[in-house]
Amino acid sequence: MTAAVVLDVEGTTSATSHVYTELFPYARSRIAEWVSRHGHEPQTRAVLDEVGRRCARSAEWDDRAAIRTLIAWADEDAKIAPLKTLQGLIWRQGYDRGELSGHIYADTLLALRSWLDRGTSIYLYSSGSVQAQRDLFAHTQFGDLRDRLSGYFDTTSAGGKHCPDSYRTIARSVGAVEGQVLFASDCVKELDSARSAGLRTARVKRPEETPRAASTQGTYAHALYRNLIAVAEAKPG
Repeated sequence: MTAAVVLDVEGTTSATSHVYTELFPYARSRIAEWVSRHGHEPQTRAVLDEVGRRCARSAEWDDRAAIRTLIAWADEDAKIAPLKTLQGLIWRQGYDRGELSGHIYADTLLALRSWLDRGTSIYLYSSGSVQAQRDLFAHTQFGDLRDRLSGYFDTTSAGGKHCPDSYRTIARSVGAVEGQVLFASDCVKELDSARSAGLRTARVKRPEETPRAASTQGTYAHALYRNLIAVAEAKPG
């Protein structure tokens, strides 16, 4: 029995190329301007304060130093919570202005329908912020798909994606025992962590996606699928 499905986003529900050629550059190029215009607002101020707590080494630390750090993190594709929060804030404005769009693969839409028809709850788990996940699924090429989803998890609400305890936290949050939760991702490290926590796993290896670095070898054997509709239609093993 599958009570809940938890889906990775980048490379699993959505194209990695969309994230790296549209979303990331859009946010990176606007970090300095955003801080200048919104640095006094509570959400942005909280981001800057968190960067300072993590990185400040002297009393001379200021917003300019925080900006430099955020841009450096963006260039490294760092999975760090304050960067992810700021990216989400910038992207929201881009969606509202019509300058950005979300993306999911067509088979993702079919898989969501299949799981919902069977009464399976669907959740997202991404290093991108919960707000960024909501906004992406609100602006897909198929329209607003948020009503298909029961909830969202990120590294702030659940923990790091390579930590087994994060998946235990998710299972408790969705009200299911670990063995009734299926986690689907293209990243073997994430899948190994989920399996260590007792979740069932499905590795999505899309032919149009390049495997993530260091994501091809792992501890466990994970059932392999070409896309999400194949995962949804597979008989539980």
